Amino acid sequence: MKKLIILICFIATFGCKNDQAQVDGNTIDAKSIVLKYATGFSVVQKEDFKIIEVKNPWPNSDATFSYIQSPTDELASSIGHEDHAGVIPMDIKSLVVTSTTHVPALELLGVTSTLVGFPGCDYISSEQTRKRIDAGHVRELGKNEGINTEVLLELKPDLVIGFGVDGTNKTFENIKKAGIPVIYNGDWVESSALAKAEWIKFFGVLFNKEKEADSIFNKIEQDYLKAKEIALRAKRSPSVLSGAMHKDIWYLPNGTSPEAQFLLDANINYLWKDTAGKGSLALSFETVFEKAKDADIWLSPSYYSSLEQLEKANSHYSKFEAFKNKKVYTFSNTTGPTGGVLYYELGIARPDLVLKDIIKICHPDLLQDYEPFFFKPLQ
Repeated sequence: MKKLIILICFIATFGCKNDQAQVDGNTIDAKSIVLKYATGFSVVQKEDFKIIEVKNPWPNSDATFSYIQSPTDELASSIGHEDHAGVIPMDIKSLVVTSTTHVPALELLGVTSTLVGFPGCDYISSEQTRKRIDAGHVRELGKNEGINTEVLLELKPDLVIGFGVDGTNKTFENIKKAGIPVIYNGDWVESSALAKAEWIKFFGVLFNKEKEADSIFNKIEQDYLKAKEIALRAKRSPSVLSGAMHKDIWYLPNGTSPEAQFLLDANINYLWKDTAGKGSLALSFETVFEKAKDADIWLSPSYYSSLEQLEKANSHYSKFEAFKNKKVYTFSNTTGPTGGVLYYELGIARPDLVLKDIIKICHPDLLQDYEPFFFKPLQ
């Protein structure tokens, strides 16, 4: 398996903007981290501490959580920590994350050794982190919706990085009551691929590696925009179908979704590019077939891992031209040694690789030396 971590050695100046803040009646200089795309968090770096604000961390949320990152409890108390959702230590030596999408950030920033627990270790595909799991350095914490709090409290991590789906999580509340801070990560709710990837800066703040995170993101952004520019050289834009049936409904990305943005940036004709809204489109088979029966390429046909499996699920799938021509591509077959799907782990952190995959598939004459990383044809 390809190594998951691509070492990035570019050093860039970390842009900040000056601001003024009031603490105990005294005015001090403060700096805010500059974000180009992400809107779900903000950070103000003050003289001796940071204020991290996480906004709308789950769909249809209007909640905002403010956290203080402070070197001492005494300092946190002096600045009114009771007005914030939690106090985070400045020097994090151990933590628990709850989504595979958090793992690449730890690896890119070189702080993988701080990870001590995860709910559902088999879902992690990274070669580097799997070695730590196999060596017993990362404890299994059960399932995300029911984290084994007994084991977690035994680990006594400095921080838990969680995510929410509706704002109700009794497990997180119990963890906080035990004195372990929990901070929400909302990278997956962002509205664009680059906005999601920019959450590397969120982890950079937590680990006092702001400059490194900024440099890493700048390189990813640069590669993404370069690939997008290369896609414009394509002489034609193949038509593309996406998704598959679940029970009686065909789910596929709406035209304003981050998934559809990849297709637009790859300079292809996504057949539902003119739609808009939140969440996926939910259509009947007949509606999809009428519009996409002659589509050149079929991307992401749900979890199906072969053409045979796809046809067994629904014999009508074989009537699509993309199926007949074996132009069906999936990321589901690119997995780690314990079956975790690599795309679900690394795709948010590396949108440049996702975009290059799609460009290579849809415009094979471009990116001549590139081999698709996530997407492979169904056999």
